[in-house]
Formats: sequence, C-alpha cells, structure tokens
Amino acid sequence: MFQKINRFPDNFLWGGATAANQIEGAYIADGKGLTTVDLLPTGPKRNEIAMGKLDSYKPKEGEFYPSHQAIDFYHRYKEDIVLFAEMGFKCFRLSISWARIFPNGNDLEPNEAGLQFYDDVFDELLKYNIEPVVTICHFDVPVNLVKNYGGWKNRKMVDFFERYTKILFNRYNKKVKYWMTFNEINMLLHLPYIGAGIVFEEEENKEQLLYQAAHHELVASALAVKACHEIIPDAMIGCMLAAGCAYPYSSNPDDTWKVMEMERESYFLIDVQSKGEYPGYAKRFFRENGIELQIEAGDLDILKQHTVDYIGFSYYASRCTSADPEILKNFTDGNIFGSVVNPYLETSEWGWTIDPKGMRITCNQLYDRYEKPLFIVENGLGAQDILLENDTVEDDYRIDYLDRHFAEIAEAIQDGVDIIGYTSWGPIDLVSNGTGQMKKRYGYIYVDRNNDGSGTLRRIKKKSFYWYKNIIANNGNQYFQE
Repeated sequence: MFQKINRFPDNFLWGGATAANQIEGAYIADGKGLTTVDLLPTGPKRNEIAMGKLDSYKPKEGEFYPSHQAIDFYHRYKEDIVLFAEMGFKCFRLSISWARIFPNGNDLEPNEAGLQFYDDVFDELLKYNIEPVVTICHFDVPVNLVKNYGGWKNRKMVDFFERYTKILFNRYNKKVKYWMTFNEINMLLHLPYIGAGIVFEEEENKEQLLYQAAHHELVASALAVKACHEIIPDAMIGCMLAAGCAYPYSSNPDDTWKVMEMERESYFLIDVQSKGEYPGYAKRFFRENGIELQIEAGDLDILKQHTVDYIGFSYYASRCTSADPEILKNFTDGNIFGSVVNPYLETSEWGWTIDPKGMRITCNQLYDRYEKPLFIVENGLGAQDILLENDTVEDDYRIDYLDRHFAEIAEAIQDGVDIIGYTSWGPIDLVSNGTGQMKKRYGYIYVDRNNDGSGTLRRIKKKSFYWYKNIIANNGNQYFQE
C-alpha cells in the first residue's frame, strides 16, 4: 500500500553555499558602498562589533578587514563556476550584496554596474545548468543605513528593503527561481550587528530593540514574499534558520522544558514567516518581559497573507542543555549558541558537536512543525586543511563527516520529509564569518590565502572534490538499501 522511498528525488538540488561578503572581495569596486561586514576586522574587536559595539563607520588604519579582498570571486567567478560545474553542481547558493545594488541602501536608483555583475554571474551559472539559489540579505547591511537610521531598529528599513527586493525580482525574473529573504534570521538575537546592522547606545533597552528590529525584518520578509509571488509567479521564496536540535541533559522534566525554551527561541521568527502570526509563547514572553512591539496597521495582515514557500536552514551541530546550575558549569561556547558538553558526541577542532543523527532529527522536527518543503542550505566541517607538496589536500575527515550526514538525510527522506536540495557550506574555501580567518576551511576547493591576506588565491582541488562529484553523479543513491 505504501511505496518505499529508495532514492533522492530525481530533481534534487546538490550544490554549495556562499555569501557575498565572504567570497566576493572588491569591496568598493564599481560603485559598491560599504556594508556592515566591511567594518569587521580580524582579532578580538571582531566579536565585540558583532555584538553591537561598533566604534567607527569607516575602515580604520592598521586594521585588517578580510572582506575587502576575500577570495576575489568578483574577478574569478568564471574560474570558480567551471570547478562547480566539474563537480556536477545542480545549484549554487550565493547572496547579493545590498550595497552593490544600492550603495547607500536608500538610493532612489540602483547601481547598474552592481546589477550587471550578478547578471553575468547568473548567466555563467545557467550556462552550465546550475540553478542560482539567492539569499537577498546575508549578514549584509549598507553602512549608511546603520549610521543614519540605526539599521533594522528603524521602521524605514522596511521600505528600503522592499525597494531593493523589487529591483532584484524585476531584473532577474528569468534567471533566478529560488530565493531566500534573510540568512539565519534568528542570528539577529545573538549577533545583532551582523544580523541586523544594530549598534547599541549605552542607555538603550537592548531586548526591546532586538525584538522591534525582528518585527521590522519579519514585515520586510513578508513584503518580499508578496513581491516575488507577483513578479515571478513560478519562483519559490523561503526563509532561512540557523537550526540544530537540542537534547535534555537528563530525563528531568525541567531539562526537557529548558530544551523547549531553547528551541522556541530559534523557531520564533520562522514560526511567523511560515505560519503568518506570532505564536502564543512569544506573546507571553513579550508580556512578561515588558516588550511592547510597535506594530503598524496592516502589519499582521501582511504577515498572515504572505508566508514562505519553503524552509531553508543551516545545520552544523546539535546542542544540549540543563536546568541544573551545576551541569551548566560544563558549558562550552564553541558555537554561537553554546551547549552543555554532550558525553555521547565528538567535537570538531572548534568545539562544535559532530552529530549526524541530529541532521535527521532536525529535518523531521522542521517538517513536522511547518509541513513545507525543506532546503538544507548550509552544512559542513570547518578544519585546518594542510596543502601537501603535490598540490593535494587529504581531507578524509571532511568526507567522513559529510558521508555520515548524507546517510541521515537519506533516512529523513525515507521518513517522508520533503527536501528540495542540499548545499554544503563553503564549497570553496572562504573567509570565516566568526573569526574573519581563512584557516577554518570548509571547501572541496582549497584557496591559497592565509589569515593575514597573503597568498596567491590559487584554486586547488581537494580529495573531497572528487568524492562529492561522485555523490552528485549518483544522485546519492549509494545511501539507499535496495
């Protein structure tokens, strides 16, 4: 009666994922304006700024800003896309830099050179039958909007963003069929400068401002969905969540409740984007914490009427938590979200738990919760790869990591989860968002660039390059038992 699922869907979108500010470089080329990430240096100041303590609205002498050159995809995209095509990519996730299109964010007319650059990139991808998957805003706010409007704290950002999205949809309506509004929208609550261009003043109520900014982004996202459906009726537009299931440290009901609270904090914004309304638990949180959102007439209707078509998400690690203060002393912040050390799991060099089973659990949880197609748009292992003298990188550890995660994705598909595709993070080595360094490498393609910006930028295939090529060629069917 019930037919067995024994393969990835025929149209499954295998590929890789990147962000403009981590690969493009050319940070003020051809009319581009400064973005928030262009003011993030390497070193200890980086995390302070990411949390909202920016001390300058222009680059400072003596600081190194890795986004300014990144891996120079702006000038080398054709070379890189050839490599993606050789691996057999069905899609490539990239983001558009808002300041490349509107240098100040609120310009009345777009920058034609910026629009043309993405036209050229999309044309190159389509030449090799690679579908562009485009994130409209990936930790990328024009600095002018931060300096003069306060970033997403300001309601005017909704109008600026709507104008930006309509330009994109009208320009690329024949070339891009998969869109996402905000990358990892829940990161706004954890890294407010990176997530929303927010710089805090000493006297400001941070929690009130964060959730008000979140409301602005939610309305802007819904308006983008509306515009996309009107301008490109055959397109799909989704949201994007920094995901990862959480486990109670013990069977104590208080630990289980702590997990639910942790997950709700992550799901909250996606609940609104997918279901079209603020959930009851969020309303209680606002009420009990004195948070009063300024909601304009029509906002709630906009949220309700323009929900996303699919759920994009990143999965790198699971988490573990407890209500016991003594257990919480064994807490690690290797990942932005942090976790109690899980004794059943190993960790990466950066302290992130390696939990393939968590991928299957996360897929099932999200599909059960939203009943919408999922798109795994970030996953991978950051490691300090070593380039050998014979121009090879023996990254068997990455192959092992991905192999175990792909097996669990196959299990999720057999569970009945509808998954559109998979784009591993950083298919070509890129600048780390967290540290600004190059040593945390994710790619199938090694880039000769060091933490200080030195290097030739030469591209070199790793062992995983050929392994992933084989996975794609077989559409992952090796993960299904006949």
